[in-house]
Amino acid sequence: MTVNIEEDDSIVSALNRIAENQEETNQLLARIGGHYDSIVPIMKRNQVRAENIAEEQEKGFAQGIKDIFRPQEH
Repeated sequence: MTVNIEEDDSIVSALNRIAENQEETNQLLARIGGHYDSIVPIMKRNQVRAENIAEEQEKGFAQGIKDIFRPQEH
C-alpha cells in the first residue's frame, strides 16, 4: 500500500502533532532536570548535616550513660 503524503493531510497533521508533543515533552523534562539538579545538592547537604547531628547525639547519650555508671569520687 502506498500513501501519497501530499494528498493525505491527516497523516501530515498527525505527524506534526507528534513532533510538537515530543518537543513539549523535551522541554518539560529539561525543566524537571533543572529542578532536580538545583534541589538534590541541598537535600544531600541536609542529609549529611542530619547524620552528623544524630552521631553527636548518640555520642552524647553514650557518654551520659558512662557518666551514670562511673564510680563516684568522694
